[in-house]
Amino acid sequence: MYILKPTFLLGATTLLSGLLFLGTSCKNQEGSKSKIIGKTEVKVENRRLSPEVLWALGRLGEVSVSPNGKQIAYTVRYFSLAENKGNTDIYIMDVDGSNSKQITATSSSEWNIQWRPDGKKIGFLNTTDNDQGGQIFEMDADGKNVKQISHDKEGIDGFKYSPNSKAIALIKQIKSQASVSDRYPDLDKSSGMIYTDLNYRHWDEWVSHIPHIFIASIENGKVGSLQDILEGEPYEAPVKPFGDISQYSWSTDGKTIVYTSRKYTGKDYALSTNTDIYSYDLASKQTVNLSEAMMGYDQNPVFSPNGQYLAWESQQRDGYESDKIRLILLDLHTGIKIDATKNFDQNANGLSWSKDSKKIYFVSDYHALDQIYALEVASATSNQTPTITKVTDGVHDYTSVFAISNQLLIGTRMSMSYPAEIFSINLAQTNNTTLCEQKQISTINTDLLSQLDMGRIESRWITTTDQKSMLTWIIYPPHFDSTKKYPTLLYCEGGPQSTVSQFWSFRWNFQIMAANDYIIVAPNRRGLPGFGQAWLEQISGDYGGQNMKDYLSAIDALCKESYVDKDRLGCVGASYGAFSVYWLAGHHQKRFKGFIAHDGMFNLEQQYLETEEMWFTNWDLGGPYWDKKNAIAQRTYANSPHLFVENWDTPIFIIHGEKDYRILASQGMSAFNAAILRGIPAELLIFPDENHWVLQPQNGILWQRRFFRFLDKYVKGLSNQDLQKKHHAESSDMQVSAKLSSNKEKNTERKVAQ
Repeated sequence: MYILKPTFLLGATTLLSGLLFLGTSCKNQEGSKSKIIGKTEVKVENRRLSPEVLWALGRLGEVSVSPNGKQIAYTVRYFSLAENKGNTDIYIMDVDGSNSKQITATSSSEWNIQWRPDGKKIGFLNTTDNDQGGQIFEMDADGKNVKQISHDKEGIDGFKYSPNSKAIALIKQIKSQASVSDRYPDLDKSSGMIYTDLNYRHWDEWVSHIPHIFIASIENGKVGSLQDILEGEPYEAPVKPFGDISQYSWSTDGKTIVYTSRKYTGKDYALSTNTDIYSYDLASKQTVNLSEAMMGYDQNPVFSPNGQYLAWESQQRDGYESDKIRLILLDLHTGIKIDATKNFDQNANGLSWSKDSKKIYFVSDYHALDQIYALEVASATSNQTPTITKVTDGVHDYTSVFAISNQLLIGTRMSMSYPAEIFSINLAQTNNTTLCEQKQISTINTDLLSQLDMGRIESRWITTTDQKSMLTWIIYPPHFDSTKKYPTLLYCEGGPQSTVSQFWSFRWNFQIMAANDYIIVAPNRRGLPGFGQAWLEQISGDYGGQNMKDYLSAIDALCKESYVDKDRLGCVGASYGAFSVYWLAGHHQKRFKGFIAHDGMFNLEQQYLETEEMWFTNWDLGGPYWDKKNAIAQRTYANSPHLFVENWDTPIFIIHGEKDYRILASQGMSAFNAAILRGIPAELLIFPDENHWVLQPQNGILWQRRFFRFLDKYVKGLSNQDLQKKHHAESSDMQVSAKLSSNKEKNTERKVAQ
């Protein structure tokens, strides 16, 4: 693979916050005109995190450990602002972090990386000019001898090797909805879509295809004919929107595949979370439901290395996405199922077996920190209270764990101060600060992060209105000076039941807010995990209730500090956090000077009929608004933010994506219209091509620029001159208007001349 590495110089004045690009590894493969997006060399002149620096950081993706435990393959994604897209390549290193090198450099991304079980090849997906969708490739561990082994016309979404490397189980999309041209061949250019039941759109797509799992042999280095293990079934396997290869597994003898599926369609699918674990026997082609009568989410099955057990993640109650995630252990010899975390008041995510099948490692959140835990299998299967021990400690979040040997784990870890990197966890060594010795072995962003000054992070327990203790993260600006007064932001978390832990976000990033000299107050209010199931569940049916009081308790407590300027407070949030912003806008009693709401629910009656996962609104809102006898539902709708617009008195910035089908853009537009009609200064940022997130680089930069411009104007109270000075990369509103007028005059002159 031949790679050219031209570099170029870009003037610092074209970017914000003192950022200087020294060069870029924008590489071309021999014979290809497409640019290859890679790591960009950056120098940060003022040591402050900016939107451009944020998007220059590499993003760790997948991690795969070699069968012999000696090497780690992983992916990193880099973005180009000019190209407005990203690209993912594969890297490899020894398990101690040495000998790290990039082994692919193509103009299209590689994904779904995994070592072939015989250890001789690394498999991955990529796209080709001749095929639609992903195709399976294999290569040596040094990146040489790349060979395409599949040629599927529709493309492949994911795959897993069988234990003997002679077969493969892959994911393909099958058609689930007849098109207009199927019904009316003479209308083949019509854009209409016809539906007669619910689940016609989901998250960010109109539903026309669903995933199925196929199996095929690998003969002479090629994938053979495919067999659909759900042939004739109109059900998803894996389950959208986040289902991938983690939702199915090969048995250790290669004779069985277990998979996750929610075997409902239409209205039933929209009303239920009852997802089950199914076992498919390759010889008999028979399917058995292993989690029958278990009514919540059952997913992500993993076989023990000795073949005796199957473990999976399970939720108990149908329709409740935030129910406790239990670790279920099935003895395949006896058929006995055990809830191994019955007495463990925390979630169990990302299960990984030890090599000797004696332990299961998983990630769990406790007090807003995601750590690795270990379950002793023998204690769970011998009628004892299962032994669960904490493996790691520290102010960070682990996002995954992989067992290398009985003494070594590999995990991915991040915090509010650094994006995800790969760490090794030595089970045989401890020190004074951690339960097990942890060592960073990847260095994706070490050079760039060393140029940045991060703000100090503090955890503080605040007393709520009902005399409970609430953990709140406080993030201070770099070089914080307690003798000064700082503008302060209340951060409202989404979910509504997702933790405010030590996460690193490339949009809702606390350190970039701190770099703009704001103090951030991020409460773990009622309804968040990590503080027991009772704390988590209190929010359901109580929107606008205790959790809103928790927010105000947090900001009021910080306002007692001399360094918090209580006359310059802002309130920001997305999804349920944006609902919180809308609600607080009508109840804040003039605490805040500016609000920012991204993808939020504004009118709950509207939301009930617009969203697509009806089980969510039935559970969390309490049911339909027309059920007048339902006290919980009626209380919910009585607290809808749109009913309190008459109290709005503060500038508000509203952001929404038109491909967001969880919370439609009409919610944001309605809120914006209400603000304008009320005479409230307001701004609306609409992305026609974004969903519940903002995924494209230039859209992300625009998001950040307008975010801080709004806060600087209304919370900091900067003058127009100071705003123009700080946000020098953009034209002022007056300049834009003048430019438009000038263009209009020029167009008129051209028409007259013609």
